[in-house]
Amino acid sequence: MKVLIADDHALLAQAVAHALREEAGFDVAVTTSRQGAVDELEQSTYDVVLLDLRMPGMHGLSSVAEVVKRAGDGQVVLFTGQLDRQFLDDSIKLGLSGYIPKTMPLKSLESALQLIRSGQTFIPHVEIPVEVGPPTVPVKREPVSDRETHVLRLAADGDTNKEIARALAITETQVKMIMRNICTKLGARNRAHACIIARERMMI
Repeated sequence: MKVLIADDHALLAQAVAHALREEAGFDVAVTTSRQGAVDELEQSTYDVVLLDLRMPGMHGLSSVAEVVKRAGDGQVVLFTGQLDRQFLDDSIKLGLSGYIPKTMPLKSLESALQLIRSGQTFIPHVEIPVEVGPPTVPVKREPVSDRETHVLRLAADGDTNKEIARALAITETQVKMIMRNICTKLGARNRAHACIIARERMMI
């Protein structure tokens, strides 16, 4: 089985790669960035890709979708320590094959990879936090637009509504309306909570 580990934690990635190479039938390559993963997938085909969410070049769902597309018939799974349940669900809708926590024992990894290679979705029985909005605010599943994501980035950087309005050439009232819409989509209590959720879902 050909496996690509895309993770910038070199020590961990090399340790996992070494352990898999010790098992008969595993051919493992390691890369440390999204671009590195894309380049590898252009040059060769892999049965399974272990994709870290927090390495250089990763920008949330758009990056996951790109790697899934580049992998072709190969299976892509998230390989990370912390994960938001909504992000996982959204990723699976894009064609992701599940989630392997970095805390998984190496002895269990081989059987998990075999299962994933067979085309099954793998989600271990671990607690994955779910961001839940207050009962009075229904959480809509509408995607956050590019413009709203831009506003979120500016807000997360500490910009005030006035500064955001000036940067986007709109009014402060429009900024407030955009933030209100973002909070509704994310099920966030307020601006700060929206930024926290966006970071956890790797949107910004």
